[in-house]
Amino acid sequence: MALNLKTLAVRSITAVVFVAVLLSCVLWNYFSFSIFFFIVSMIGLYEFYKIVSIMGTKPILVSGFTAAILLYISNAFHFNECFFTSLSYELLAFKFALIIGSMLIFTSALFLRKENFVRDSLFTLGGVIYTVLPFSLLNLIVYSADTDENFDPLPILGIIFLIWSNDTFAYLGGSLYGKNKMIERVSPGKTWEGTLTGIVITFALSFLFDTLICPLPGYLWLILGICVPILATIGDLIESKLKREAGVKDSGSIMPGHGGILDRFDSLIFVAPFAYLILSLFRS
Repeated sequence: MALNLKTLAVRSITAVVFVAVLLSCVLWNYFSFSIFFFIVSMIGLYEFYKIVSIMGTKPILVSGFTAAILLYISNAFHFNECFFTSLSYELLAFKFALIIGSMLIFTSALFLRKENFVRDSLFTLGGVIYTVLPFSLLNLIVYSADTDENFDPLPILGIIFLIWSNDTFAYLGGSLYGKNKMIERVSPGKTWEGTLTGIVITFALSFLFDTLICPLPGYLWLILGICVPILATIGDLIESKLKREAGVKDSGSIMPGHGGILDRFDSLIFVAPFAYLILSLFRS
């Protein structure tokens, strides 16, 4: 296959801009971090609803986005310096947003849908949980009431680095010596050899973060070094299956040469909830 220089240039420019924006927003302060992933989650939700619409579902858009905003805000705002002083209030806000959002979606569907009420409601709510909940949890990972600035983005940068490492070396391993297809009906390009290469090298690189860049309690980076590439691969396969069932190549076109937001963040979507849980356990 001949190298398409124009396509390569577009992909390279898009990648450079994407990385620059991502790093700037993640590192600047908590506000830029939260706003960036709020925008990402809303675009991701739009792409999800667009994909399932192709599959015949009719998401309740207004209720879905309202529930999404409530859910994201519940994990983005922290009240320890105001009148809320306990983490239990933050948990209460999250539960409130999830319950109210779910009720809003099902109630709207009841009055707006004559047919497929349950299916449309579940896909609408499922989109919120799939595309918005993981990004909202990132706010809880980087926010710490125990530090002066209340903001530490290094764990997220480390997790993103592990995901990129896994993607890169899995691709290289699969391209060089991959023979055995992983799940060909879902993602024909993925091989067991490439996947194992990504996992092994990413685990090795996790030692770098553990010792030099961002030390974490216990063997946390080593645990993440094993679990992140596995979960990232599953997240990628899930999004590939979703697109395959809808018959689309990319989730969107917001990033020329790279597809949509879900195409770029499918791995982080699946990794984020686990990272939040494991980091919460080690910090408690």
